[in-house]
Amino acid sequence: MTRPAASPLRSEPAHPPLRLPVAVVLAVAAGLALLVSFPPYGWWPLAPVGVALLAAATHRRRLRAGAGLGFLTGLALFAPLLAWTNLHTGYLPWVLLSLLQAGYLALLGVATAWVSPLVDRIPAVWPAVTGVLWVGQEALRDRTPFGGFPWGRLAFGQDGSPLLRLAALGGAPFVTFAVAVTGGLLLAGVWWLVRARRAGGEGRWWVPAAGCVAAVVLLLGGGLLVPVAAPNGGESVTVAIVQGNVPRLGLDFNAQRQAVLDNHVNATLALADEVGDGSRARPDLVVWPENSSDIDPLRNPAAGARISAAADAIGAPILVGAVLTGPQQGQVRNAGLLWHPGRGPDLEQLYVKRHPVPFAEYVPLRRIARMVSDQVDRVRADFVAGTTAGVLRTPAVVLGDVICFEVAYDGLVRDTVVGGAQLLVVQTNNATFDVAEARQQLAMVRLRAVEHGRPALMASTVGVSGFVAPDGRVSDATGFNTRAVVVRQVPLTGGRTLATRVGVLPEVLLAGLAVAALVGAAVLRRRKGAGPGRTPTGVAHRDRTPTG
Repeated sequence: MTRPAASPLRSEPAHPPLRLPVAVVLAVAAGLALLVSFPPYGWWPLAPVGVALLAAATHRRRLRAGAGLGFLTGLALFAPLLAWTNLHTGYLPWVLLSLLQAGYLALLGVATAWVSPLVDRIPAVWPAVTGVLWVGQEALRDRTPFGGFPWGRLAFGQDGSPLLRLAALGGAPFVTFAVAVTGGLLLAGVWWLVRARRAGGEGRWWVPAAGCVAAVVLLLGGGLLVPVAAPNGGESVTVAIVQGNVPRLGLDFNAQRQAVLDNHVNATLALADEVGDGSRARPDLVVWPENSSDIDPLRNPAAGARISAAADAIGAPILVGAVLTGPQQGQVRNAGLLWHPGRGPDLEQLYVKRHPVPFAEYVPLRRIARMVSDQVDRVRADFVAGTTAGVLRTPAVVLGDVICFEVAYDGLVRDTVVGGAQLLVVQTNNATFDVAEARQQLAMVRLRAVEHGRPALMASTVGVSGFVAPDGRVSDATGFNTRAVVVRQVPLTGGRTLATRVGVLPEVLLAGLAVAALVGAAVLRRRKGAGPGRTPTGVAHRDRTPTG
């Protein structure tokens, strides 16, 4: 009597991992797919594909092989994604940063290999486990070392995706989870088809795969159903962004600080002339970018007088991005300072950057860092971190100000909204980078606008600057390395999104589930004797073993 063919829905011993050369190719392809999901490419559908390829490459591998494959994915992603860091600082910072970030994907590769017995035992959990492992990896990378570096989170590549609206429910971590779950569903669908082929294709073999496809469609379509914030009773504010440009791109723009300040003053004076002749609306607020006044206007009377002349001419307060001396000798502060017409700076409406960039705005472990490269001495004075959220109250609108890379950190942006911000403002200086970096940063602004249901803007020295609506749409985006002034009437919104109300809770819960998955896999390994490099049945395999 012959035994009936096994159903693909029934548990059976899992097949060995992919051949190692195949896994290496998939790992590199995963990194490249993730790369092109981010601006300036913007092919967001490839992010789930990259997730699926990495999961396939590392499934059922030895832990050290999982680490190596994850590291390859990280290098293929971060080395080109962060190439803008080497434009004016040399190759060493770029190489070190790329290697560091790739290390976190190596940890993800280890974790994915480790949970293989769990997803083999319960295949239906594969997409969810993939999602929580990605959130856990990003939660760690966003915080370590020296406060972390969140650039390249899956969520930040979804600015054109239906999944972007999910940010209103659970912030960037929830969007990352949705992207990774989509990748897990794609992989699970293929896996069910492979099992069905091995089982002879009998029965309703197509049902699980079709279910995975349907789940992907529902997930993407569901994002479009998430409501976005509506205008608050017709209340609006007219805002001008002044992008003064710099004489030359590069680190030496600081040596041209008087020219940079003059560029922003002169652009504002020209705007005042246009307001005077009626060709432009008078703004309620003017926003200058980070580093628009690297001359401390509180200590330099000439710089202060120039800013006062601009504010008086336009007849509106100016949010100035200024470098302020002190509070102690050898220290400086990166600040957003509100400057009023007729009365000058308002020291009570001053935001000091809370998250200075390590090795760029301050040097931790300076003596040790100097042993690696004396380039750290370019940072002559350490920037001091501020202690309060960037909530600035103007006569027309309450601002939520963050400076440059701070837009990548969830808590820094949320704190301003909880503090009453009606308009999110990102002051940035992209003169030391390139247009790819600027567009990647603008994608983060789009997510923050949706996440908190607030209009937002990005003001850059050289571009890209622009306005973002609460649904993520960009208006009046400027070019790169050019002078531009844009004026727009911005409708204000009220209330708080679910993401604003719950804060870090979704990330904590999802990261906690990642830990639970790792523990569950450990229990299965202990029961089955499936240590690293063994199947759940306890049979050892080699990484180069082909699939059945």
